[in-house]
Amino acid sequence: MPAQQGLHNAPIQYGPYGASPSSQPGGPAGSGGGFFRGRRGAVVGAVLAVALLAGGGVWLATGGDGKPTTKKSAAPAPTGSSTGKPKGKDEDQGPSDLRAEAAAINAKRKPGEAKVLWLQEGGVDLPRNGASVYGPWIVGDTVVKAMYKTVSGYSVADGGQKWSLRLPGAMCAAPSQATADGKIALGVQTGTGDRAFCDALQMVDLRTGKAGWHKTVEREGTWDALSNPAMAINGDTVTFGRKTRTDAFRVNDGKVLFGRLPGNCQPFGFASGPVAIAAASCQTAADDHKEQLVERIDPTTGRILWKYKIKKGWEVAQFYSISPLVVSVKKEEGDQWAIIMLNANGTYRSQLVGGDENYETQCDVDVSSDGRNLDNCLGAAADDTTVYLATKPTESDPTNKVVAFDLAGGKTKWKADSPAGQTLMPMRVEGGRLLMYLSAAQNKGGGIASLPPAGGTPQMVVRHPAAGAEAERGLFDVRAAYTNGRSLLLSTSITGVEDGDEMRAKSLAVFGN
Repeated sequence: MPAQQGLHNAPIQYGPYGASPSSQPGGPAGSGGGFFRGRRGAVVGAVLAVALLAGGGVWLATGGDGKPTTKKSAAPAPTGSSTGKPKGKDEDQGPSDLRAEAAAINAKRKPGEAKVLWLQEGGVDLPRNGASVYGPWIVGDTVVKAMYKTVSGYSVADGGQKWSLRLPGAMCAAPSQATADGKIALGVQTGTGDRAFCDALQMVDLRTGKAGWHKTVEREGTWDALSNPAMAINGDTVTFGRKTRTDAFRVNDGKVLFGRLPGNCQPFGFASGPVAIAAASCQTAADDHKEQLVERIDPTTGRILWKYKIKKGWEVAQFYSISPLVVSVKKEEGDQWAIIMLNANGTYRSQLVGGDENYETQCDVDVSSDGRNLDNCLGAAADDTTVYLATKPTESDPTNKVVAFDLAGGKTKWKADSPAGQTLMPMRVEGGRLLMYLSAAQNKGGGIASLPPAGGTPQMVVRHPAAGAEAERGLFDVRAAYTNGRSLLLSTSITGVEDGDEMRAKSLAVFGN
Protein backbone atom coordinates (compact mmCIF):
# COMPACT_ATOMS: atom_id res chain seq x y z
CA MET A 1 0.00 0.00 0.00
CA PRO A 2 1.50 3.41 -0.95
CA ALA A 3 0.83 4.87 2.48
CA GLN A 4 3.12 2.28 4.06
CA GLN A 5 6.07 2.14 1.68
CA GLY A 6 9.40 2.36 3.45
CA LEU A 7 7.80 2.92 6.84
CA HIS A 8 9.81 0.28 8.67
CA ASN A 9 13.04 1.60 7.14
CA ALA A 10 12.61 5.07 8.64
CA PRO A 11 15.60 5.71 10.93
CA ILE A 12 14.87 6.15 14.62
CA GLN A 13 16.78 9.10 16.04
CA TYR A 14 18.02 9.18 19.62
CA GLY A 15 19.08 12.06 21.84
CA PRO A 16 19.75 12.39 25.58
CA TYR A 17 16.55 10.46 26.33
CA GLY A 18 17.44 7.59 24.05
CA ALA A 19 19.79 4.63 24.17
CA SER A 20 22.36 5.77 21.62
CA PRO A 21 23.63 9.06 20.19
CA SER A 22 24.03 7.56 16.74
CA SER A 23 21.65 8.77 14.05
CA GLN A 24 20.92 8.99 10.38
CA PRO A 25 19.76 12.06 8.50
CA GLY A 26 16.10 12.38 7.68
CA GLY A 27 14.10 14.71 5.47
CA PRO A 28 14.67 18.42 4.86
CA ALA A 29 13.60 21.20 7.16
CA GLY A 30 10.14 22.65 7.22
CA SER A 31 9.10 26.17 7.97
CA GLY A 32 6.57 28.06 9.94
CA GLY A 33 4.68 27.36 13.09
CA GLY A 34 1.36 28.16 14.68
CA PHE A 35 0.23 31.70 13.78
CA PHE A 36 -2.38 32.26 16.49
CA ARG A 37 -1.61 31.77 20.16
CA GLY A 38 -3.93 30.82 22.99
CA ARG A 39 -4.12 33.07 26.10
CA ARG A 40 -4.96 31.72 29.54
CA GLY A 41 -6.01 34.22 32.21
CA ALA A 42 -7.63 32.92 35.38
CA VAL A 43 -6.29 29.39 35.23
CA VAL A 44 -2.67 28.78 34.25
CA GLY A 45 -2.17 25.76 32.04
CA ALA A 46 1.51 24.86 32.20
CA VAL A 47 3.44 26.67 34.90
CA LEU A 48 7.04 25.75 34.46
CA ALA A 49 9.22 26.00 37.57
CA VAL A 50 12.83 25.33 36.78
CA ALA A 51 15.59 23.34 38.45
CA LEU A 52 18.85 22.39 36.83
CA LEU A 53 19.59 18.84 35.71
CA ALA A 54 22.93 17.14 35.86
CA GLY A 55 24.46 17.24 32.42
CA GLY A 56 23.27 20.73 31.50
CA GLY A 57 19.56 20.07 30.92
CA VAL A 58 16.57 21.44 32.75
CA TRP A 59 13.57 19.88 34.45
CA LEU A 60 10.49 22.05 34.55
CA ALA A 61 7.99 21.34 37.30
CA THR A 62 4.28 21.90 36.79
CA GLY A 63 1.18 21.97 39.01
CA GLY A 64 -0.84 20.13 37.86
CA ASP A 65 -4.63 -1.28 9.64
CA GLY A 66 -5.87 0.22 7.09
CA LYS A 67 -7.92 3.25 6.34
CA PRO A 68 -10.82 4.39 8.46
CA THR A 69 -14.34 3.53 7.45
CA THR A 70 -16.29 6.64 6.64
CA LYS A 71 -19.83 7.36 5.70
CA LYS A 72 -21.08 10.40 3.90
CA SER A 73 -24.05 12.48 4.93
CA ALA A 74 -25.64 15.52 3.44
CA ALA A 75 -23.69 18.71 4.02
CA PRO A 76 -25.58 21.55 5.70
CA ALA A 77 -26.47 24.66 3.77
CA PRO A 78 -25.09 28.00 4.99
CA THR A 79 -27.46 30.59 6.30
CA GLY A 80 -27.30 34.32 5.74
CA SER A 81 -25.18 36.06 3.15
CA SER A 82 -22.28 34.32 1.44
CA THR A 83 -21.75 36.93 -1.24
CA GLY A 84 -18.72 38.45 0.44
CA LYS A 85 -20.56 41.76 0.92
CA PRO A 86 -21.41 43.01 4.41
CA LYS A 87 -25.05 43.22 5.36
CA GLY A 88 -26.54 46.39 6.73
CA LYS A 89 -24.36 48.24 9.19
CA ASP A 90 -27.01 48.37 11.89
CA GLU A 91 -27.48 44.62 11.66
CA ASP A 92 -24.00 43.22 11.29
CA GLN A 93 -21.36 45.66 12.49
CA GLY A 94 -22.24 44.95 16.09
CA PRO A 95 -25.25 46.20 18.05
CA SER A 96 -25.62 49.92 18.61
CA ASP A 97 -24.39 49.73 22.22
CA LEU A 98 -21.08 48.16 21.14
CA ARG A 99 -20.67 50.74 18.38
CA ALA A 100 -21.34 53.45 20.92
CA GLU A 101 -18.86 51.89 23.34
CA ALA A 102 -16.16 51.81 20.66
CA ALA A 103 -16.88 55.44 19.74
CA ALA A 104 -16.68 56.51 23.39
CA ILE A 105 -13.34 54.76 23.85
CA ASN A 106 -11.93 56.29 20.68
CA ALA A 107 -13.03 59.76 21.79
CA LYS A 108 -10.73 59.41 24.82
CA ARG A 109 -7.69 58.15 22.91
CA LYS A 110 -4.31 59.56 23.81
CA PRO A 111 -1.54 60.29 21.29
CA GLY A 112 0.03 57.07 20.00
CA GLU A 113 -2.93 54.89 20.89
CA ALA A 114 -4.72 52.83 18.25
CA LYS A 115 -8.46 52.95 17.63
CA VAL A 116 -10.99 50.35 18.54
CA LEU A 117 -11.90 49.45 14.98
CA TRP A 118 -14.86 47.31 16.03
CA LEU A 119 -16.33 45.11 18.73
CA GLN A 120 -18.44 42.01 18.15
CA GLU A 121 -20.75 40.24 20.55
CA GLY A 122 -21.23 36.48 20.91
CA GLY A 123 -24.51 36.54 18.99
CA VAL A 124 -25.18 32.81 19.39
CA ASP A 125 -27.70 31.21 21.72
CA LEU A 126 -25.68 28.74 23.78
CA PRO A 127 -26.48 25.86 26.14
CA ARG A 128 -26.46 26.51 29.87
CA ASN A 129 -22.75 25.88 30.38
CA GLY A 130 -21.69 28.12 27.50
CA ALA A 131 -19.25 27.06 24.80
CA SER A 132 -15.67 27.34 23.62
CA VAL A 133 -14.91 29.83 20.84
CA TYR A 134 -12.62 28.71 18.01
CA GLY A 135 -10.46 30.90 15.80
CA PRO A 136 -9.69 33.52 14.83
CA TRP A 137 -8.82 32.41 11.32
CA ILE A 138 -7.86 35.26 9.00
CA VAL A 139 -8.39 34.63 5.30
CA GLY A 140 -7.73 37.66 3.12
CA ASP A 141 -9.94 40.46 4.43
CA THR A 142 -12.13 38.10 6.47
CA VAL A 143 -11.77 37.05 10.09
CA VAL A 144 -13.67 33.94 11.14
CA LYS A 145 -14.79 32.65 14.50
CA ALA A 146 -16.78 29.53 15.36
CA MET A 147 -18.78 28.61 18.44
CA TYR A 148 -21.32 25.93 19.26
CA LYS A 149 -23.20 25.32 15.98
CA THR A 150 -22.32 28.52 14.10
CA VAL A 151 -19.34 29.69 12.05
CA SER A 152 -19.27 33.41 11.15
CA GLY A 153 -17.10 35.52 8.87
CA TYR A 154 -16.56 39.26 9.39
CA SER A 155 -14.78 42.04 7.52
CA VAL A 156 -11.44 42.64 9.19
CA ALA A 157 -11.71 46.34 8.40
CA ASP A 158 -15.08 47.19 9.94
CA GLY A 159 -16.60 44.06 11.46
CA GLY A 160 -19.43 43.79 8.94
CA GLN A 161 -20.72 40.24 8.85
CA LYS A 162 -19.98 38.62 5.49
CA TRP A 163 -21.58 35.24 6.08
CA SER A 164 -22.88 32.84 8.71
CA LEU A 165 -23.02 29.06 8.50
CA ARG A 166 -25.11 26.75 10.67
CA LEU A 167 -23.33 23.48 11.45
CA PRO A 168 -25.05 20.07 11.76
CA GLY A 169 -23.84 19.71 15.35
CA ALA A 170 -21.90 21.42 18.10
CA MET A 171 -18.25 22.20 17.49
CA CYS A 172 -15.85 19.96 19.39
CA ALA A 173 -12.43 20.51 17.74
CA ALA A 174 -10.69 22.63 15.12
CA PRO A 175 -7.21 23.07 13.62
CA SER A 176 -5.36 26.26 14.50
CA GLN A 177 -4.73 26.99 10.82
CA ALA A 178 -6.66 26.74 7.54
CA THR A 179 -5.26 25.69 4.17
CA ALA A 180 -3.48 28.23 1.98
CA ASP A 181 -6.69 28.70 -0.04
CA GLY A 182 -8.82 29.28 3.03
CA LYS A 183 -10.46 25.90 3.61
CA ILE A 184 -10.77 24.09 6.92
CA ALA A 185 -12.33 20.93 8.35
CA LEU A 186 -13.99 21.32 11.74
CA GLY A 187 -14.73 18.69 14.35
CA VAL A 188 -18.48 18.40 14.91
CA GLN A 189 -20.33 16.42 17.54
CA THR A 190 -22.97 13.82 16.75
CA GLY A 191 -25.52 12.43 19.18
CA THR A 192 -26.57 13.88 22.51
CA GLY A 193 -26.03 13.23 26.18
CA ASP A 194 -24.10 10.06 26.96
CA ARG A 195 -24.21 9.14 23.26
CA ALA A 196 -22.50 12.33 22.10
CA PHE A 197 -19.21 11.79 20.27
CA CYS A 198 -16.78 14.11 18.54
CA ASP A 199 -16.74 11.96 15.40
CA ALA A 200 -17.79 14.12 12.44
CA LEU A 201 -15.84 16.43 10.15
CA GLN A 202 -17.33 19.37 8.28
CA MET A 203 -15.34 21.16 5.60
CA VAL A 204 -15.95 24.91 5.31
CA ASP A 205 -14.61 27.42 2.81
CA LEU A 206 -13.74 30.33 5.07
CA ARG A 207 -13.64 32.76 2.16
CA THR A 208 -17.30 32.26 1.26
CA GLY A 209 -18.95 30.49 4.17
CA LYS A 210 -19.94 27.59 1.92
CA ALA A 211 -20.12 24.12 3.45
CA GLY A 212 -18.31 21.30 1.67
CA TRP A 213 -18.00 17.60 2.42
CA HIS A 214 -19.20 16.07 5.68
CA LYS A 215 -17.97 12.74 7.04
CA THR A 216 -18.43 10.66 10.15
CA VAL A 217 -15.43 8.70 11.40
CA GLU A 218 -16.33 5.28 12.73
CA ARG A 219 -15.01 4.19 16.10
CA GLU A 220 -12.19 1.67 15.82
CA GLY A 221 -13.26 -0.18 18.95
CA THR A 222 -14.01 0.19 22.62
CA TRP A 223 -10.78 2.06 23.29
CA ASP A 224 -11.48 4.65 20.57
CA ALA A 225 -13.19 7.20 22.76
CA LEU A 226 -13.49 9.85 20.02
CA SER A 227 -13.09 12.58 22.62
CA ASN A 228 -10.75 15.55 22.89
CA PRO A 229 -9.16 15.07 19.47
CA ALA A 230 -6.06 16.88 18.26
CA MET A 231 -6.64 18.43 14.83
CA ALA A 232 -4.10 19.96 12.46
CA ILE A 233 -3.74 21.00 8.83
CA ASN A 234 -0.58 20.29 6.83
CA GLY A 235 -0.84 21.40 3.22
CA ASP A 236 -4.13 19.94 1.91
CA THR A 237 -4.31 17.31 4.68
CA VAL A 238 -6.38 17.53 7.84
CA THR A 239 -5.62 15.10 10.65
CA PHE A 240 -7.97 13.96 13.39
CA GLY A 241 -5.92 12.42 16.16
CA ARG A 242 -6.90 10.76 19.40
CA LYS A 243 -5.37 8.37 21.91
CA THR A 244 -5.30 5.27 19.69
CA ARG A 245 -4.74 6.58 16.15
CA THR A 246 -4.92 9.45 13.69
CA ASP A 247 -7.08 9.60 10.57
CA ALA A 248 -6.07 11.85 7.67
CA PHE A 249 -8.31 13.32 4.96
CA ARG A 250 -7.75 15.57 1.98
CA VAL A 251 -9.28 18.92 2.81
CA ASN A 252 -10.35 19.73 -0.73
CA ASP A 253 -12.61 16.70 -1.26
CA GLY A 254 -12.58 14.62 1.93
CA LYS A 255 -10.68 11.69 0.43
CA VAL A 256 -9.26 9.33 3.05
CA LEU A 257 -5.45 9.50 2.92
CA PHE A 258 -4.43 7.18 5.73
CA GLY A 259 -5.58 5.78 9.06
CA ARG A 260 -3.99 3.23 11.36
CA LEU A 261 -0.34 2.71 10.44
CA PRO A 262 1.54 -0.62 10.67
CA GLY A 263 3.13 -1.49 13.98
CA ASN A 264 2.38 -0.67 17.59
CA CYS A 265 3.25 3.05 17.32
CA GLN A 266 0.46 5.39 16.23
CA PRO A 267 0.47 9.19 15.92
CA PHE A 268 -2.06 10.81 18.25
CA GLY A 269 -1.63 14.40 17.18
CA PHE A 270 0.05 16.67 14.62
CA ALA A 271 1.03 20.33 14.64
CA SER A 272 -0.37 22.55 11.88
CA GLY A 273 2.09 23.90 9.32
CA PRO A 274 3.70 23.12 5.97
CA VAL A 275 5.70 20.23 7.51
CA ALA A 276 3.80 17.42 9.25
CA ILE A 277 5.34 16.83 12.68
CA ALA A 278 3.49 14.38 14.92
CA ALA A 279 3.60 12.91 18.39
CA ALA A 280 3.20 9.12 18.43
CA SER A 281 2.51 6.67 21.23
CA CYS A 282 3.76 3.09 21.31
CA GLN A 283 1.89 0.42 23.25
CA THR A 284 4.37 -1.76 25.10
CA ALA A 285 4.06 -5.51 25.68
CA ALA A 286 3.75 -4.94 29.43
CA ASP A 287 0.81 -2.60 28.79
CA ASP A 288 1.84 -0.57 31.82
CA HIS A 289 2.93 2.58 30.02
CA LYS A 290 3.45 4.00 26.57
CA GLU A 291 6.67 4.99 24.90
CA GLN A 292 6.43 8.07 22.73
CA LEU A 293 8.07 9.41 19.60
CA VAL A 294 8.32 12.63 17.67
CA GLU A 295 7.90 11.84 13.96
CA ARG A 296 7.99 13.61 10.64
CA ILE A 297 5.31 12.07 8.43
CA ASP A 298 4.38 12.55 4.79
CA PRO A 299 0.89 14.07 5.18
CA THR A 300 -0.42 12.58 1.94
CA THR A 301 0.72 8.97 2.43
CA GLY A 302 1.40 8.46 6.13
CA ARG A 303 4.98 7.40 5.36
CA ILE A 304 7.27 8.08 8.31
CA LEU A 305 10.38 10.04 7.28
CA TRP A 306 12.17 10.00 10.63
CA LYS A 307 11.59 9.25 14.30
CA TYR A 308 12.98 10.70 17.50
CA LYS A 309 12.50 8.53 20.57
CA ILE A 310 11.44 10.21 23.81
CA LYS A 311 12.93 8.82 27.01
CA LYS A 312 10.79 6.02 28.48
CA GLY A 313 8.22 7.31 30.93
CA TRP A 314 8.04 10.74 29.26
CA GLU A 315 5.46 12.10 26.83
CA VAL A 316 5.10 14.88 24.31
CA ALA A 317 3.14 17.79 25.78
CA GLN A 318 3.24 20.50 23.08
CA PHE A 319 5.06 21.65 19.98
CA TYR A 320 6.15 25.22 20.66
CA SER A 321 7.64 25.62 17.18
CA ILE A 322 7.92 23.50 14.04
CA SER A 323 10.84 25.24 12.38
CA PRO A 324 12.99 25.19 14.38
CA LEU A 325 11.50 22.18 16.13
CA VAL A 326 10.95 22.96 19.81
CA VAL A 327 9.17 20.31 21.88
CA SER A 328 7.81 20.43 25.40
CA VAL A 329 7.91 17.02 27.11
CA LYS A 330 6.73 15.99 30.53
CA LYS A 331 7.02 13.06 32.88
CA GLU A 332 4.02 10.73 32.68
CA GLU A 333 3.99 10.59 36.45
CA GLY A 334 5.00 13.45 38.69
CA ASP A 335 5.59 17.09 37.87
CA GLN A 336 8.71 17.20 35.70
CA TRP A 337 8.94 19.03 32.40
CA ALA A 338 11.69 19.65 29.85
CA ILE A 339 12.00 21.62 26.62
CA ILE A 340 14.16 20.11 23.89
CA MET A 341 15.15 21.28 20.43
CA LEU A 342 15.56 18.90 17.49
CA ASN A 343 17.31 19.34 14.17
CA ALA A 344 15.33 19.27 10.93
CA ASN A 345 16.36 15.62 10.42
CA GLY A 346 14.99 14.56 13.81
CA THR A 347 18.26 14.40 15.71
CA TYR A 348 18.74 15.96 19.12
CA ARG A 349 20.04 19.52 19.11
CA SER A 350 19.87 20.99 22.61
CA GLN A 351 17.83 21.39 25.78
CA LEU A 352 16.89 24.60 27.57
CA VAL A 353 18.81 25.58 30.69
CA GLY A 354 16.21 27.62 32.54
CA GLY A 355 18.19 29.01 35.45
CA ASP A 356 16.26 30.33 38.44
CA GLU A 357 13.21 31.74 36.62
CA ASN A 358 9.69 30.29 36.61
CA TYR A 359 8.03 30.02 33.20
CA GLU A 360 4.52 29.61 31.88
CA THR A 361 2.90 28.86 28.56
CA GLN A 362 -0.79 28.97 27.76
CA CYS A 363 -2.04 26.55 25.12
CA ASP A 364 -5.27 25.34 23.54
CA VAL A 365 -5.56 22.60 26.14
CA ASP A 366 -5.87 25.34 28.76
CA VAL A 367 -8.40 27.59 27.07
CA SER A 368 -10.69 25.11 25.30
CA SER A 369 -13.05 22.65 26.92
CA ASP A 370 -12.92 20.52 23.75
CA GLY A 371 -10.01 19.29 21.70
CA ARG A 372 -6.39 18.81 22.63
CA ASN A 373 -4.32 20.40 19.88
CA LEU A 374 -0.56 20.09 20.23
CA ASP A 375 0.24 23.53 18.80
CA ASN A 376 -1.11 27.06 19.28
CA CYS A 377 0.68 28.15 22.47
CA LEU A 378 1.08 31.68 23.74
CA GLY A 379 4.22 32.38 25.74
CA ALA A 380 6.70 30.52 23.51
CA ALA A 381 8.24 31.34 20.12
CA ALA A 382 11.41 30.57 18.19
CA ASP A 383 13.49 31.64 15.21
CA ASP A 384 16.63 30.19 13.59
CA THR A 385 18.87 31.05 16.54
CA THR A 386 16.70 31.69 19.57
CA VAL A 387 13.87 30.31 21.70
CA TYR A 388 11.75 32.84 23.60
CA LEU A 389 9.76 32.08 26.76
CA ALA A 390 7.66 34.15 29.15
CA THR A 391 8.28 34.03 32.87
CA LYS A 392 5.41 33.49 35.28
CA PRO A 393 4.16 36.63 37.05
CA THR A 394 3.74 36.51 40.79
CA GLU A 395 0.31 36.50 42.41
CA SER A 396 0.73 40.09 43.53
CA ASP A 397 2.34 41.53 40.40
CA PRO A 398 1.53 40.67 36.75
CA THR A 399 4.86 42.13 35.60
CA ASN A 400 7.04 39.47 33.99
CA LYS A 401 10.01 38.96 31.69
CA VAL A 402 10.66 37.51 28.26
CA VAL A 403 13.76 35.31 28.25
CA ALA A 404 15.75 34.48 25.11
CA PHE A 405 17.66 31.17 24.92
CA ASP A 406 20.38 30.19 22.49
CA LEU A 407 18.98 27.47 20.24
CA ALA A 408 22.34 25.73 19.85
CA GLY A 409 23.21 25.36 23.52
CA GLY A 410 20.02 26.16 25.40
CA LYS A 411 21.58 28.86 27.58
CA THR A 412 20.08 32.28 28.36
CA LYS A 413 21.05 35.10 25.99
CA TRP A 414 19.10 37.99 27.50
CA LYS A 415 16.00 38.98 29.46
CA ALA A 416 13.57 41.84 28.84
CA ASP A 417 11.13 43.26 31.37
CA SER A 418 7.48 43.88 30.58
CA PRO A 419 5.92 47.28 31.35
CA ALA A 420 5.06 47.61 35.04
CA GLY A 421 1.85 45.84 35.99
CA GLN A 422 1.44 44.08 32.65
CA THR A 423 2.37 40.68 31.21
CA LEU A 424 4.22 40.00 27.95
CA MET A 425 3.68 36.70 26.11
CA PRO A 426 5.68 35.81 22.97
CA MET A 427 3.53 35.07 19.90
CA ARG A 428 5.87 34.57 16.95
CA VAL A 429 8.90 35.99 15.14
CA GLU A 430 8.14 38.06 12.06
CA GLY A 431 10.37 40.34 10.00
CA GLY A 432 13.33 39.82 12.30
CA ARG A 433 11.49 40.87 15.45
CA LEU A 434 9.73 39.02 18.22
CA LEU A 435 6.02 39.87 18.42
CA MET A 436 4.38 39.64 21.82
CA TYR A 437 0.93 40.12 23.27
CA LEU A 438 0.82 42.65 26.10
CA SER A 439 -2.09 42.16 28.46
CA ALA A 440 -4.26 45.06 29.59
CA ALA A 441 -4.20 46.24 33.19
CA GLN A 442 -6.32 48.65 35.17
CA ASN A 443 -6.26 51.95 33.29
CA LYS A 444 -3.63 50.53 30.94
CA GLY A 445 -4.43 49.24 27.48
CA GLY A 446 -2.74 46.15 26.16
CA GLY A 447 -1.47 45.65 22.65
CA ILE A 448 1.16 44.09 20.45
CA ALA A 449 4.79 44.76 21.34
CA SER A 450 8.08 43.79 19.72
CA LEU A 451 11.70 43.10 20.60
CA PRO A 452 14.74 42.99 18.28
CA PRO A 453 17.09 39.96 18.20
CA ALA A 454 19.40 41.61 20.73
CA GLY A 455 16.64 42.27 23.27
CA GLY A 456 16.26 45.61 25.02
CA THR A 457 13.11 47.53 25.89
CA PRO A 458 9.87 46.34 24.27
CA GLN A 459 8.47 48.69 21.64
CA MET A 460 4.74 48.98 20.99
CA VAL A 461 3.54 47.96 17.54
CA VAL A 462 -0.15 48.47 18.31
CA ARG A 463 -0.96 50.23 21.57
CA HIS A 464 -4.53 49.66 22.67
CA PRO A 465 -6.29 52.70 24.19
CA ALA A 466 -6.19 53.00 27.98
CA ALA A 467 -9.85 54.03 27.90
CA GLY A 468 -10.68 50.58 26.56
CA ALA A 469 -8.77 48.63 29.21
CA GLU A 470 -11.93 47.54 31.01
CA ALA A 471 -13.50 46.25 27.79
CA GLU A 472 -10.28 44.46 26.87
CA ARG A 473 -10.00 42.82 30.28
CA GLY A 474 -13.61 41.68 29.97
CA LEU A 475 -12.66 39.26 27.21
CA PHE A 476 -12.15 35.77 28.64
CA ASP A 477 -8.80 34.02 28.16
CA VAL A 478 -8.12 35.70 24.85
CA ARG A 479 -6.36 34.41 21.77
CA ALA A 480 -4.39 37.23 20.20
CA ALA A 481 -3.60 37.67 16.52
CA TYR A 482 -1.74 40.36 14.61
CA THR A 483 -2.05 41.00 10.88
CA ASN A 484 -1.47 44.00 8.62
CA GLY A 485 -1.18 46.50 11.45
CA ARG A 486 -4.26 45.27 13.30
CA SER A 487 -4.51 43.31 16.52
CA LEU A 488 -7.41 40.93 17.09
CA LEU A 489 -8.49 39.58 20.46
CA LEU A 490 -10.89 36.65 20.63
CA SER A 491 -12.59 35.50 23.83
CA THR A 492 -12.04 31.73 23.97
CA SER A 493 -15.10 30.95 26.06
CA ILE A 494 -18.52 32.56 26.42
CA THR A 495 -21.18 31.90 29.00
CA GLY A 496 -23.71 33.87 31.01
CA VAL A 497 -25.63 33.92 34.26
CA GLU A 498 -28.96 35.01 32.83
CA ASP A 499 -30.54 33.80 29.61
CA GLY A 500 -29.31 35.97 26.77
CA ASP A 501 -26.08 37.05 28.50
CA GLU A 502 -24.06 34.90 26.11
CA MET A 503 -25.67 36.64 23.13
CA ARG A 504 -24.53 40.03 24.38
CA ALA A 505 -21.08 39.09 25.71
CA LYS A 506 -18.13 40.48 23.77
CA SER A 507 -16.39 37.86 21.63
CA LEU A 508 -14.07 39.89 19.38
CA ALA A 509 -12.22 43.17 19.65
CA VAL A 510 -10.11 44.60 16.83
CA PHE A 511 -7.67 47.50 17.13
CA GLY A 512 -5.71 49.49 14.55
CA ASN A 513 -5.07 52.92 13.05
